[in-house]
Amino acid sequence: MESLTSAGAERAASTDQPWPHVVLLASPGAGHLVPLTELARRLVEHHGFGATFVTFTDQDLISSSEALSGVPASVATAALPSIPLHDLPAATPMETVLFELVRRSLPHLRTLLHSTAHLAALVPDFFCSAALPLAGELGVLPYVFVPSNLTALALMRRTVELYNGVPPGEHRDLPDPLELPGGVLLRRADLPRAFRSSNEPVYAHHLEEGRCYRHADGVLVNTFYEMEPTTVEEFRQVAGEGAWPLVFPVGPFVRSSSNETGDSACLEWLDRQPTGSVVYVSFESGGSLSVKQMAELTAGLEACGYRFLWVVRMPSMDGQEDEEEHGRCKNGNPLAWLPEGFLERTRDKDLAVAAWAPQVRMLSHPATEAFVSHCGWNSTMESVSVGGMIPGGSKA
Repeated sequence: MESLTSAGAERAASTDQPWPHVVLLASPGAGHLVPLTELARRLVEHHGFGATFVTFTDQDLISSSEALSGVPASVATAALPSIPLHDLPAATPMETVLFELVRRSLPHLRTLLHSTAHLAALVPDFFCSAALPLAGELGVLPYVFVPSNLTALALMRRTVELYNGVPPGEHRDLPDPLELPGGVLLRRADLPRAFRSSNEPVYAHHLEEGRCYRHADGVLVNTFYEMEPTTVEEFRQVAGEGAWPLVFPVGPFVRSSSNETGDSACLEWLDRQPTGSVVYVSFESGGSLSVKQMAELTAGLEACGYRFLWVVRMPSMDGQEDEEEHGRCKNGNPLAWLPEGFLERTRDKDLAVAAWAPQVRMLSHPATEAFVSHCGWNSTMESVSVGGMIPGGSKA
């Protein structure tokens, strides 16, 4: 990232020079928004840039109000106008909807970029790489930001390489098993759904996204060397061969606990618990449980005998609810899905809260000893940042 940060350093050396400006474009979802807001903050506060954090008005695709509340005052914000998507079929996969939203928003983004003074770089996140050609139009640096881990980027790269020299229209599936850096083998059934079959439309979308990455000056990834050393070294090698852009592990990006809003009742409850006595349970927005899984988890938590603090989210329904369940679903209260009597039986020793809690503060609290998670990357980075708590495990 030397060419990007050097522009800010040069500005900092001379107060007569204007602030070089970076525009960062985030796709909806807390998992994308939170780390990108932290990147924007660091560019402003540590590298002498101005920054504008751009989002989509259609944020109802994935609830992200809590994530957006954390944008620091030092970073300017802008929301692109709402884009009609009603012509898309009802069963359109979420990834396809996101890609189409980005594509249809490009004219509005172009207008915003042309109006941004001293623009130095455009940094879309990994779902918004269709915006990269706009950087070429304006003669500014194009970078891609990956809020997930470097291994996910390695999967994307393998998919792109699979199609080198392949005629248009030909489909190729990834090998089964697929070998990733470090000799890790993944069966096709264990890959993310979008990469399991080349016949799926979402597969083609991800392939096109990965091809766009090749036009970037670099890829900024929310990880750090010690977390994925073998993968970092492999990307350095392929970049040296000119087969892929330079990759910069610039994480971990974790929101400061002081910037978290949330229910103070959770912290007050933790304050009353003995040190190292609480199991914190949260699956974030990307880890929805089915109704059956939720029932199994309640049975396990109640039987384990340990204090727990559970952030309960709405279960995934997949169209299987009956009329009574549909009524509870419309009510929007995840606690209504817990087994009858569960809250009453556990209220003296445990706590269940609906939907959201200030996770960084929960994890760093001395009463919290273990963390049960779906192991999303944000949770993993937050766990490492508070001193070695591993998702699904306990403090090291």
